[in-house]
Amino acid sequence: MDKLRPFLVSLLILGGVFLLYPLSIFVPIRHSGAVNLVVNKGESFGETTGKLGDLGLIRSRLVIRILGRLAGIEEEIKSGEYRFRGDVSPFRVLRDLVEGRVVLYEVTIPEGYNLWGIARRLESAGIIKEEEFLEAAFDRALLDELGIDAPSAEGYLFPDTYRFPKHASARDLIREMVKNLRMHYDDKMRRRAEELGMSERDVLTLASIIEKETGNREERPLISAVFHNRLSRGMPLQADPTSVYGVKDQAEGITRDDLQRESPYNTYRIRGLPPGPIASPGLDSIRAALYPADVEYLYFVSKHNGRHHFSKTREEHLRAVRLYRRQGR
Repeated sequence: MDKLRPFLVSLLILGGVFLLYPLSIFVPIRHSGAVNLVVNKGESFGETTGKLGDLGLIRSRLVIRILGRLAGIEEEIKSGEYRFRGDVSPFRVLRDLVEGRVVLYEVTIPEGYNLWGIARRLESAGIIKEEEFLEAAFDRALLDELGIDAPSAEGYLFPDTYRFPKHASARDLIREMVKNLRMHYDDKMRRRAEELGMSERDVLTLASIIEKETGNREERPLISAVFHNRLSRGMPLQADPTSVYGVKDQAEGITRDDLQRESPYNTYRIRGLPPGPIASPGLDSIRAALYPADVEYLYFVSKHNGRHHFSKTREEHLRAVRLYRRQGR
């Protein structure tokens, strides 16, 4: 707004030359419906004022160009999509362009989505191309800037409802979602992680596996306990969702061949945690990773009803597997 104050001085200077126009910049122009304006990146002020004139948002292109030069706002116009309704003065139009009051689109990133799912959802909302987002998500320079000690931004993009402009920068989108994560992953959680000897990446990685293993909120601390117990004993986690990460969608089903796949993420083939998260965990899963239930379970198997059977011994687990496989069939 400060950059537009010189308009008042500019109007006085132009008053003797354009007697009919200067003050009219404050007079609203009536529009019967919504007027959409798109300012492209790299577009000149002259090109923008041409569009404003064509859309009937200003009365004189020449006056606006001179005012823009005198006010020093020629390089201050923000690119993006704008929408104006009803009675709108040219002054307000210019103010919105300088302040970047672009149209925002609501998009929800669900818990458990991985990078590819998030990229597809952003593209379907018309915000950014999938490949542009994925390229930024693996950009080492951006990850270092954000303090992400992981192969990608996977797991650091907090699931939430966002309002983004169309054609936004992929890096800006990622910065916003990581900022949101860090607002929720508070100091209390960081202190708890230190007590457990876990880094932020460790917590998010374990939380992401918990997120993909169950949608049942009550079971998440139990699932977490199984994994904590296995880690403390040096046992492989053997978490099915890790075997298909980056290969296919878990909803396609996980086969025996998947469990044998050589991958740094496949916890059937590696011990300990994978190199990074496999999805975006929600707060419940993050809390579960930090506060596992106080139980001695080492195994669990699906009951095919959204819940799991937990076991302390391999023998008990194998009996449960046979039982619930028969029931599943």
